[in-house]
Amino acid sequence: MSWSQRIEQALAERRAVDGWRQRVRVEHNNVRELTVAGQRYCHFSSNDYLGLSQHPAVIAAWQQGAAESGAGAGASGHVTGYSRHHARLEEELADWLGYRRALLFISGFAANQAVIHLLAEKPDRILADKLAHASLLDAASHSPALLRRFAHNQPQSLAKLLATPVEGNTLVVTEGIFSMDGDSAPLAEIAAATRHASGWLLVDDAHGIGVTGAQGRGSCWQQQVRPELLIVTFGKGFGVSGAALLCDDATADYVEQFARHLIYSTAMPPAQCCALQAALQQIQQGDELRARLHANIARFRAGAADLPWQLMPSSSAIQPLLVGENSAALALSQQLKAAGCWVSAIRPPTVPPGTARLRVTLTAAHRPDDIDRLLEALYDAAGQ
Repeated sequence: MSWSQRIEQALAERRAVDGWRQRVRVEHNNVRELTVAGQRYCHFSSNDYLGLSQHPAVIAAWQQGAAESGAGAGASGHVTGYSRHHARLEEELADWLGYRRALLFISGFAANQAVIHLLAEKPDRILADKLAHASLLDAASHSPALLRRFAHNQPQSLAKLLATPVEGNTLVVTEGIFSMDGDSAPLAEIAAATRHASGWLLVDDAHGIGVTGAQGRGSCWQQQVRPELLIVTFGKGFGVSGAALLCDDATADYVEQFARHLIYSTAMPPAQCCALQAALQQIQQGDELRARLHANIARFRAGAADLPWQLMPSSSAIQPLLVGENSAALALSQQLKAAGCWVSAIRPPTVPPGTARLRVTLTAAHRPDDIDRLLEALYDAAGQ
């Protein structure tokens, strides 16, 4: 089969199962609302949970940083791309989350890939939650280590795998809040089992940082767990982009010396670091924003209780409605768009076959009447 034939076959198969993905050109997006093709929608597909991408202090910090340091870093951090803004942000993150060191990455995907690619060697094993993010599972499956997946959020399943002997080291991989189900990992139990087996724990808290725990310190802080490797990302609660690895001194030095994803990537712009410092300050002072978000979550869950689709158990900003088949999820998403509500349909391979869903995401920017409008559209689509 030629390259062209292979490509055409894959594309035809994707279309045949209603799995075709298409980027939408957004004309305007202020978290609460977005405009597509001249039509304004109430927006329920944003991960900007606190609305900080639109915060005047965050925008002003980026503008001032760009005026001082330019639009880009100009080089890898290992050459001349590591500025005082990078250093200060790393120091603030480490102090805030109680770690010796923080290392910045250009994305959460890059951070996860870098850490797992670097640490896992042939005699080792990686035990990952079955529903862990693609960046984690891809890195683990492409590493020389043995990958085994434990049942989602089931410490007993993990304990059985940990009980089997291994020649090398063990890395347990999970998330704080899962991106497609919205549920939280039982981190205390997972950490205890990992520690008992002398393994290391990696937690990707992309969807917990900023919105849970004291001062928004995230899922691990909330559950009083301190993993050896904590990944926090800045495209959700922080409202910007990028990521950081939190770890001890020796691990940070090891990553700096050997992690190719870090060494051979241009550093994030210094101006972005300035915006992230401003976002961090808003998060630390953001109890009112978090309270507003959790009030919106409670309002939606109470109102959605009688819908015919399964509302998955989640106390996070991610509120999935399980629909089932791809075509049904797409049709429901289109019905909501016709009612002025933008809610994306999530389909395999992002989620398991037969579990296509609407991934409703709520933010502190939403108003009570926005929630009510979405609920009314859902009940109308259900014929109730």
